[in-house]
Amino acid sequence: MTGLLHELKVQRWDDHRYYHHSKVNQSLHLLSATSFLFAYVVAFTDPALAALIGWLVAMTTRQVGHLFFEPRGYDAVNQATDEYKEEIKVGYNIKRKLVLLAIWAASPLLLVVDPTLLGVFTPHADWTGFVTHVGELWLVVGLAGIAFRALQLFVTKDLTTGLVWVTKIATDPFHDIKLYHRAPWELLTGRHSRHTPETVAAPILPANLHDEILHEVMPELPAAVVEDAAAPASKGGV
Repeated sequence: MTGLLHELKVQRWDDHRYYHHSKVNQSLHLLSATSFLFAYVVAFTDPALAALIGWLVAMTTRQVGHLFFEPRGYDAVNQATDEYKEEIKVGYNIKRKLVLLAIWAASPLLLVVDPTLLGVFTPHADWTGFVTHVGELWLVVGLAGIAFRALQLFVTKDLTTGLVWVTKIATDPFHDIKLYHRAPWELLTGRHSRHTPETVAAPILPANLHDEILHEVMPELPAAVVEDAAAPASKGGV
């Protein structure tokens, strides 16, 4: 159990320090996380509606933050190129996300071609029925996307990495609220952020793990990098 928790902390830290520099992206993740938590509650009584909320609000705001506002140039804080960060991404990197989003966007066409979806559904009688079926289909797409990537990680990495990633995905909404609840205010006030290994890790890692994990995965940065710099709000292109 200790090993799983340690791996979870490392995955969360890497996700935060590599892919969430932009305050706009962090603010959108706060909106996304709140929407996901609302969807979690709704799922107990209306799974189709929960899937609609999850995809149309929570996933859309989350991916807009990554695709349009997160800087994609050289990451001086972590001394890593964008290509390197995309290569080591445990979950869905940009290429994999675009494939998943394309499948999600195109999936309702299956119900247009065959309203029964090969006999799975009773043909819808109105738009309400169609939207309900879309929500149910999107629920399957979301769960299948998580299962597919988990299986990939089981094969290409190991069982622990896959299980930890699934746990991280399920609990990200709670953790994102903890990490990014100040982001909208910091964005509005133009607050500067100090992007050092220690301060990036501070919201995630207990003090007794800082030195251990920083030594393992973060090289010593040059002094110029640790100076105060405005948190990037957008990037030049997609």
